Amino acid sequence: MPRPMKCKKVCCLPKNNGFIPVLNKEDTAETVIITVDEYETIRLIDKEDMTQEECGEYMRVARTTVQQIYNSARKKIADALVHGLAVKIEGGDYHLCDGKEKYCACGGCEKHKCIKQKRSIEI
Repeated sequence: MPRPMKCKKVCCLPKNNGFIPVLNKEDTAETVIITVDEYETIRLIDKEDMTQEECGEYMRVARTTVQQIYNSARKKIADALVHGLAVKIEGGDYHLCDGKEKYCACGGCEKHKCIKQKRSIEI
């Protein structure tokens, strides 16, 4: 029996859940689906400059799992860029950060910005 899928912690959902190529607006029949957890690994590793190990700690999965997710996401993104395909971000095994944790590796999500602002106002 295979191991059950482990939910990955995700800071917040993307503001845009899809992208359409400029020269291929009419022909969006083919779409590359990137899961929310794949999006989160790209965000954490490439934008937030986390290592795969740090990303794994934040998402509460093993580094090897992060590596598999990250490689899958990069392959899908490359396919979309090279072939001019639309990208849609949806699905995956994840749970959203509730903003109540003492430690949040991203430090910049909207939930944590709001909490920091409320705390500074109260003080």
